[in-house]
Amino acid sequence: MSQAAIAQIFKALGDPVRLQIVQRLSNGAALCLGELSKDLGISRQGARKQIQALVSAKVVQLHPTGREVKVQLDAATLAQSKAFITALEAQWDERLQALKQFTEQ
Repeated sequence: MSQAAIAQIFKALGDPVRLQIVQRLSNGAALCLGELSKDLGISRQGARKQIQALVSAKVVQLHPTGREVKVQLDAATLAQSKAFITALEAQWDERLQALKQFTEQ
């Protein structure tokens, strides 16, 4: 995954409303727009705009079912984001270990 794609994912997750939507979807279930927008403090149209930003970043997928559209997290995209963070964490662990060894000598 390119750095631009990773940046787009984190940009999408940086909005509090979108992050709340992702949290609501985190159990793996697909939810309709009404369920997702409930108690967000925004209109249904506002929720659609926020979900579209998540779709553009490939954080969620839309699944039409009859008259409704279900929204579901894209596990592959989230796994790639996690792998990016894990790689950064490993780099920092190495640097901190090197600093510790340097200060102990």
